[in-house]
Amino acid sequence: MTKSLRLLQVFLNYTSADKLAVEELCDFLESCGVDVWFDKKSLLAGQKWRDEISRAIRKSDIVIVCLSKKAIDKDGYVQKEIKFALDKADEKSEGKIYIIPVRLEKCNTPERLAEYQWVDLFEEDGFERLMYSLHSYAQRLKLSLPLLSRDDQTVNRKMSTFIEKRLAKVELVKRQKRL
Repeated sequence: MTKSLRLLQVFLNYTSADKLAVEELCDFLESCGVDVWFDKKSLLAGQKWRDEISRAIRKSDIVIVCLSKKAIDKDGYVQKEIKFALDKADEKSEGKIYIIPVRLEKCNTPERLAEYQWVDLFEEDGFERLMYSLHSYAQRLKLSLPLLSRDDQTVNRKMSTFIEKRLAKVELVKRQKRL
């Protein structure tokens, strides 16, 4: 019997103002074969969330830091998560991908994350670049994650669905605020 490969484990760091967009990103990553830790889906009622978040960051292969204008100005636990991930990144050997800043919209990249190459999800090739990085690191760890390319119709459909859902939710929130 052959042992099945475990999935690449990714932790999503975000601010609550970006929850809808990050939830869609989570769904997209899961549909691509990534094991995603997202607090809204991963935390169980009654768990000590601070302990679980710390454990999840330590256990993750990659931490995706979701950035937006609101996120970079936000104080609170989200910043502690970033600091914890940066400290863990310092323990990694040179050249290993561990932190990937992902910009959800045009915004400045915080100084402490500026040394890491970021991905712009609002750009045409943003998802492809993110998935290429994840795939590259999964290969190094001999983990399961299929290579996705722009020519892959399934990936194109997943990306289009993600973008459509995100835009629809943004419009819904805008309408609700106007009421």
